[in-house]
Amino acid sequence: MRKYAVLLYPDFSLQEITCLTSALAIWFGEKIDYIASEDKEYRSEEGFRILPTWTCAEAKITDYDCVMLPGTINPLPALFDDALIDFLRSGVDSDVVFAAISSSPILLSKAGILNGRKFTSGYFMQMADAFGFVEKENFIHKGIVEDGNVITGIGMFFREFAEAVLRRFGYDIGECFMREKPEDFSEDELTFYWTDEEYQEFLEELKAYAE
Repeated sequence: MRKYAVLLYPDFSLQEITCLTSALAIWFGEKIDYIASEDKEYRSEEGFRILPTWTCAEAKITDYDCVMLPGTINPLPALFDDALIDFLRSGVDSDVVFAAISSSPILLSKAGILNGRKFTSGYFMQMADAFGFVEKENFIHKGIVEDGNVITGIGMFFREFAEAVLRRFGYDIGECFMREKPEDFSEDELTFYWTDEEYQEFLEELKAYAE
């Protein structure tokens, strides 16, 4: 079974990664660890409050097949979080797939993971000018860029970002990943039934609430 991790930091964006994380967890039954530099509550930019599974000190990055980095409207706290950057840096020259969206590729740049790699990002270009570790000559102005074991994306292309990661790992997501239109379905296709076995399981579960 593959191992996946999401990095947490202040003001991370759930919206940019939930197409990916929900498909991994719900469609394909994968377990996802949430890793942060400290064992404390992290608040997303949407206001959700999340606790990490492991700290950077407790986890080993090379134990994971894929490490996902959500964007953040406030990248500086993560960018100057030495524990977080050192954790990423420990994955340089590994086979870990790094999937970073929106502003988060700048964290990969600081950790040295983007050295010599083509990438994209949704941060303002003045930020790239402010930091010498950003290889601007390798910045590609496209929605999704893949180079070796790194997948980067701009935040508005969150669905395409999820699709790129899922296809990288060979998941069967069909030809129209999360693109179906409601009007393209019939009434029968939009009417849902459990199997007899699933319905019996539901009735058994219901008993605990009905007593």
